[in-house]
Amino acid sequence: MKNQLRIIGGEFKRRQLAFADIEGLRPTPDRVRETLFNWLMWDIQGAKVLDVCAGSGALGFEALSRGAKHLIMIEPHPEQVKFLRQNLKLLNVNQVQILAMTAQQALKHFNEKFDVIFLDPPYALNLWQALSIQLQPLLADHALIYVEADQPLQNLNLPLNWQLIKQTKAGTVQAGLFQYQAS
Repeated sequence: MKNQLRIIGGEFKRRQLAFADIEGLRPTPDRVRETLFNWLMWDIQGAKVLDVCAGSGALGFEALSRGAKHLIMIEPHPEQVKFLRQNLKLLNVNQVQILAMTAQQALKHFNEKFDVIFLDPPYALNLWQALSIQLQPLLADHALIYVEADQPLQNLNLPLNWQLIKQTKAGTVQAGLFQYQAS
């Protein structure tokens, strides 16, 4: 069984991409994605992007469509990794690396800095705080971090040097864009 999502802007606008039917896998809603990429309009071009919990790949593929230079997607579910790889072939993009492991495992192996990070873990796992701590050394100066949750963002215990600059809400989805302030 597979589901579909639509890229809403950029080079791949209106392209349909398939993703696995896995419990808890939910693409960021179109309305929230549109808002996010309006916020990132001037920052996504040429950016190094890390999609920490890629899932359907909606955020990462949208970033590529809008000019991200390099993308790393982390996704532990083998069935969904196959869909991500098929979608990369379909879009004919190669500036992407997919890591088939958990975010906690993958983040231990990086020594590069990222400009834009998507932090949208499965809600039931409550990983925001743990992953945000692991992300700290990977943030470029003034990096932008998109956080999506099913609860108020102030409840997530994110690092104090992540400054909330924009936020939105759609149904149960709470979303915010944070900027990293190097100490």
